[in-house]
Amino acid sequence: MDIKQEIEQLRELIKYHNDRYYNQDDPEISDYEYDQLSLRLRKLEQEHPEFERSDSPTQKIGGIAKREAGVLVKHNVPMLSLQDAFNKEEVFSFVEKIKRERSDSVFSVERKIDGLSVALRYQDGILTAGITRGDGITYGEDVTENVKMIKDVKTKLREEIPYLEVRGEVYMKTEDFEAVNDRLEAAGKKVFANPRNCAAGTLRQLDPSVVKERKLSMFVFNIQEVRGKTFSSHSESLEWLKKQGLKIIEGYKLCHTAEEVWEAITEIGETRGSLPYEIDGAVIKVDNLEDRDYFGATSKVPRWAIAYKYPPEQKETKVKEIRLTVGRTGRITPTAIFEPIRLCGTNVEKATLHNQDRIDELDIRIGDTIIVRKAGEIIPEVLSVVKEKRPEGTLPYKLPDTCPSCGAPTVRDENTADTKCTNLNCPAQLTQHILNFVGRNAMDIKGFGEAYVDILIKEGYLKDIADIFYLKNYRDELIEKGLIGKEKNTDKLLKAIEDSKENDIDRLITGFGIRNIGKQAAGELKKHFQSIHDLQNSSYEELIEINDVGDISARAIIEFFQNEENRSILAKMEQAGVNFNSLENNSNRDNRFEGLTFVITGTLPSLGRSEMEAIIKSYGGKVSSSVSKKTNYVIAGENAGSKLTKANELGITVLTEQDILDRIK
Repeated sequence: MDIKQEIEQLRELIKYHNDRYYNQDDPEISDYEYDQLSLRLRKLEQEHPEFERSDSPTQKIGGIAKREAGVLVKHNVPMLSLQDAFNKEEVFSFVEKIKRERSDSVFSVERKIDGLSVALRYQDGILTAGITRGDGITYGEDVTENVKMIKDVKTKLREEIPYLEVRGEVYMKTEDFEAVNDRLEAAGKKVFANPRNCAAGTLRQLDPSVVKERKLSMFVFNIQEVRGKTFSSHSESLEWLKKQGLKIIEGYKLCHTAEEVWEAITEIGETRGSLPYEIDGAVIKVDNLEDRDYFGATSKVPRWAIAYKYPPEQKETKVKEIRLTVGRTGRITPTAIFEPIRLCGTNVEKATLHNQDRIDELDIRIGDTIIVRKAGEIIPEVLSVVKEKRPEGTLPYKLPDTCPSCGAPTVRDENTADTKCTNLNCPAQLTQHILNFVGRNAMDIKGFGEAYVDILIKEGYLKDIADIFYLKNYRDELIEKGLIGKEKNTDKLLKAIEDSKENDIDRLITGFGIRNIGKQAAGELKKHFQSIHDLQNSSYEELIEINDVGDISARAIIEFFQNEENRSILAKMEQAGVNFNSLENNSNRDNRFEGLTFVITGTLPSLGRSEMEAIIKSYGGKVSSSVSKKTNYVIAGENAGSKLTKANELGITVLTEQDILDRIK
């Protein structure tokens, strides 16, 4: 590969990973791996200036400002990134360069928090705006209401200073991050990879209550702009900010020589494992503010500061066993259990192996010596196997073809690399199965939350989804034990259960939890079958002809109804009075929207989005979440945004709420 080709490939690769990190909050590689790519590109560009380009990622700060997340706000002061250093020589070179021109310079060495950079603006001592970094130069996103939910953010300063803009880092403490992931995992949702992703994703939430619930934190580390007050040094300004009630960066240290700077960096590195939050380096800044003005900045980084990045810590240990757990969605997760080691200040003795693909990629076996690190300094990860230390007689590890919890057959998920238990009634996934059944898209039994499901399973009242309809037989017991609350609350839930018996069969089908059969496919099945019994007796050939039902879905339906345990549960439901017959006469049904795909965007004048979606589907139409060439119509309300723009670009007909109402009159 020639130099020019390598440079172009590196640029595209770094742009891709920038998007994953800054805009999607879902990085695919570690910070260290990303830094190595950037270093290589920077080196090649310096050695070959003839290939320089203004749009190279080395000339840009990072992400883009997202219009979907909030209103865009213009930066008063650019929120620049920092030049990285990876060894002692680079740190000494920086200090000596500063000293050559400003011999009496003092340096502030600070922890580099791994979070999301945010600017706070105060007018007359009152918080008026919170702004994300965005593109770092021109625009950021307005997250004012969200930052007000962070306890470290003060909405009023102790002094009514005319104007103040500070920059800080929004982050998540380790224990708060783990609590969020525990809740997400319990609900069967995707967990965050690390605290930084969680903090970034949370701050961009449209609902400020989510920010409050997840307990974000914030350190302030710099004054961007101030009026009505002057400072001679950075450290002086930090101490003043502290007196205003703001939480400033902890443990900063002033240093006079390169040796002192390196000692402070080393000290931070030695203590990072004991900190309650994640750091990814140390920041070295010139303390004197006049010196900062003298050195200035490039278009991307200040010349008066650098960031030292610590190398990832990794150690050897031996695999004792590979333990299997069954999650609430039926996913079987293999975990390597190894001899305890200490990483980043904590004891580590296990790490997830994710799935069979990852096991095969590592070729990891019981008894192997492995190298473990903490991805993002927090999540244990098996990096590699030291195969030269492998004992004789070891065998490749394969996930079992039966569930370790219930013994049912397992199957590889066609959409992922996951292996799952096929038994919907598996004890390990009963909670999630019931939550799906009572959820809004299925039977919609309001008030039947996770806490009630858990306690009713624990107390033995729920062993399968049919048991829900027999809870009324235990009304007095439930009230006496207070499992659902007092009499009023218990009766309210029991009534919601009784009312749900009258639901149409598409809700029931969705609630069954059949693989690949969601709300949309259930609606299509209802169009073709008059009852659950008709669906149960259908053939593969009949099913495969239905929209949204492919080969895998058709086989999953047949397998579901052939399962004896499922048939028994269905019989219990029917005996309890659950409706098994379609409430629509399909022969007389008005399917005027059949074969048409609609996208709903913006705020409609009188109908909610779900109401409009129900109308479209009731007339045989489909509703999609994204605009494409397959879209027939876009129904647009106020503040329609990017979907409306795309519809116009593709020449798709745009309708109003009234247009739809007129068409169905």
